[in-house]
Amino acid sequence: MNFTITRQNLHNGLAAVSASIPSKTTLPVLSNILFEAREDGVWMSGTDLDVSVRVKAPADVKTPGSLTAPGKKLQEITRELPDQPVEVSTRGDQIELKCGHSNFKFNGLPAEEFPSLPQIQFEEGWGVSAKNLHQLIHHTSFAVSTEESRPILNGVLWELRDGSMRMVATNGHRLARMGVSTPASGAASADFIVPPAALQHVQRLFKGDDELMVARSGNHLGFGSESVEVFSRLIEGTYPNYDQVIPRDNDKVATVPKKALESAVRRMAVVASDQTHRIRLKFEADRVHLNVLTPDLGEGHDELEVGYAGEELEIGFNANYLLEVLRYMTTDDVRVTFKAPERAATIEPEVGSGEAIDYLCLVMPLRLLD
Repeated sequence: MNFTITRQNLHNGLAAVSASIPSKTTLPVLSNILFEAREDGVWMSGTDLDVSVRVKAPADVKTPGSLTAPGKKLQEITRELPDQPVEVSTRGDQIELKCGHSNFKFNGLPAEEFPSLPQIQFEEGWGVSAKNLHQLIHHTSFAVSTEESRPILNGVLWELRDGSMRMVATNGHRLARMGVSTPASGAASADFIVPPAALQHVQRLFKGDDELMVARSGNHLGFGSESVEVFSRLIEGTYPNYDQVIPRDNDKVATVPKKALESAVRRMAVVASDQTHRIRLKFEADRVHLNVLTPDLGEGHDELEVGYAGEELEIGFNANYLLEVLRYMTTDDVRVTFKAPERAATIEPEVGSGEAIDYLCLVMPLRLLD
C-alpha cells in the first residue's frame, strides 16, 4: 500500500474514526484503524464491535492495499506534523509516514484480523436529511436510561413513517418525544431502537445540509453518505407503549417563562436533598411558588409570575429532571400541564396560533411528604 495525502485530510479522517475506538479492549486489533487504499481514495475504519465508523479521504493512491495500525497514536502524530503532503506506505505489517523531514513507523496488524463491517445496501433504505436527524437526536437522546436493568430503555426509539419520523427516549421517570415532517417517498414504515452512542457519531460526522441514506441489515442499522458511513448494532426487543403514559386529560395549564423557571429551579436544587433532588411547585392564580426543605441542610423559597388561572395545586419534582427538560425546550415560554399531584406533567414549547412544534416532554412527579 502506498498513497500520498494532505496532512489535513489524513488528520480529519483519523479524528473522525478514532472516536469509535474503545479506550480499553482485550482485542488488540480494536485499538487499530483499518486503512483500505483504493483507486478512488483511502477508506479508514474503526469499531468497538457495537458501533463502527468508516470515512473516505481523497488521496493519490499509487499502490492499493490494506493494513490496520494504531489509531490514537497515528492521530496524535498527524496533529503535530507540518502542513505538508504525507506519504503513507506499508512494508509487511508495518506502516510508515513521511512528511517533510519527519519519518515515523508503526507496527500494525493484518487487515484480515479486523472485524468485518456490516454489509448494508443503502440504495434499498430510506433517504433522510441530517438536519432533521440532528434535531430529533438533540432533543430526545438526553432522556435515555443509563440503568442496565432495562436495556430496552438504554436506546432511542426511532419511528420512520412515510412523510414523518419521530424519536422517543425515556428512563421511566422522564420522557422526550419529537417528530418532524419529511417528504413523502412511499418507503415502508419501520421502528428501530438505536443506542445513543451511535446517534452521537451521526451528529458528529454528518453536516446539517447532508442528505444521507439509512438502511438495515439483520440487527445492524447503517447511516451513509458518499464519504461517511456509521453502522450500529440495534437494541433488540419491543419498546414500551410510551403513548399510554402521556396524559390526555391534564386540565390545568400554566404558561411559564423558560429562563426564569430554569434559574429558580437551579437555585432550589442547591438546597434539595442529594438523594431525591425533590422540590415543590405550588401553582396559584398567576404565580408559582417554589419551595424546598432539607432537614439536615436548610430550606429555600422562590416565586415567579406565570400565566395560570386553574385551581391551586402543589406538586413535587426531581429538580434535575426538570432542568434537563427545560434546557431542551425551543421557545422562550413553555406550556406546563398537569391534573393532580400524583399524575405526570407535560412540558411543551409555547407557540403562537398557527404554529406547531411536535415536541413534548413528560416528567413524573415525586410524592410530597409533609
